[in-house]
Amino acid sequence: MSYRPQFTVTPALLSRVEAIAALRERILGATVQVAWIPALQKDARVRNAHSSTAIEGNPLTLEDVRAVEQGAPLPVPARARREVVNYFAALRYIEQHADKKRLTQEDILRLHAIMAGEVMDQGEAGRYRTMRVQVGGYVPPPPADVSGLMFELLEWWNQEAMALSPVLSSAIVHYRFEAIHPFADGNGRTGRALALWELYRRGFDSHHIFSVDEFYWEDRTLYYAALEGVHQAGEDLTSWLEYTAEGLQQTLERAWRRIQEIPMTGRTKLVLRPKQEKLLHLLRTSGSLAPQEIWDALDVSKQGAMDLLRPLMKAGLIKRIGTLKNGRYVLK
Repeated sequence: MSYRPQFTVTPALLSRVEAIAALRERILGATVQVAWIPALQKDARVRNAHSSTAIEGNPLTLEDVRAVEQGAPLPVPARARREVVNYFAALRYIEQHADKKRLTQEDILRLHAIMAGEVMDQGEAGRYRTMRVQVGGYVPPPPADVSGLMFELLEWWNQEAMALSPVLSSAIVHYRFEAIHPFADGNGRTGRALALWELYRRGFDSHHIFSVDEFYWEDRTLYYAALEGVHQAGEDLTSWLEYTAEGLQQTLERAWRRIQEIPMTGRTKLVLRPKQEKLLHLLRTSGSLAPQEIWDALDVSKQGAMDLLRPLMKAGLIKRIGTLKNGRYVLK
C-alpha cells in the first residue's frame, strides 16, 4: 500500500505557491543571461552545508564552512569538519544524480552513507536502524517497520508525487522521511537533502542556486515546532506545507536580491545554450574535464566543443589549466 499524505490546499498555501512560481521564473529568466551562475551555485552549496549541519549543532560558522569548501586549514574539531565535508560530498552526489527519474532504497542508503560516514553517534552509516529511537516527545516507528515504510514512501514519491507542485512534494518527502526516522543518526541532514533532491530532479532549481535550509536554521525552534505540529494534527500536513512554502518564498526572494547585488563589471553577458548548461553541470560535478571528455559527453566535434567553450571562457565562467598537450577545463 502506497503512502497517502493528508493535506488541504488552503488559499494561503495556494497564494504562496503562485508567488514562488513567479519568483522562480524571474530568477531563471535572469540567470540564463549572465556569467555568474557558478558563483551563485558555490554560495548556495556553502549556505546549504552550513545551515543543515548547524541545525544539528555543528559549531562552524558560515565563513568556516566556506574555508572548508576551499580546502583551507582551520583549527576546528575534526568531527565538525568531517560533518561539513560529508555534506559537500552528499550535495555533489545529489547534483550528479539530479536527473534520476526513479529513486530506490539503495539511493537513500548511499546518500546516508556519504552524509553520516565517520560521524555517527550510534548505528551504522548507510544502514537502517535496528534500535528504537525517540525524538523529543515523538517515538518513530519500530525498526522492523522501517524498510516497509520507506518502500511505501518511495512508491508514492516515484509515482504520485509528480502530480503535485515540487513545492509541495519536496516538503512532503522531507516530513515523511523525518517521521519514519529510518536511521539511528543523521536523519535531519539526510531528510533536508532529500527535499533538495526533489527540487533538483523536478527541475525546480535547475541551476542549483537556492538554499532553503537557511530559513530553517534561522529559527530552529519554529522548524522543529512545525515538524511536531504534524504529529499533533493527526498527520495532517497542511500547516507544514504552509510553513515550508513560506521558507521557499523567502529563499527565492533572497536569491533574487543576491542576483541583483552581484557586480557585472568586467564580465561578458551571454545567453547559455542547452549544451553549454550541460557542460557547466558536468564541470561542477566532475571538477575538471579534458577536451576529449567534453567532445564525448556533449556528442560534438572538436570544433563544436570549441564553439561552446570560447564564449564561456570569454565570460569568465571557465578556464583552461595544464599544458597545451594535457590541459583540462575547470570552472573559474
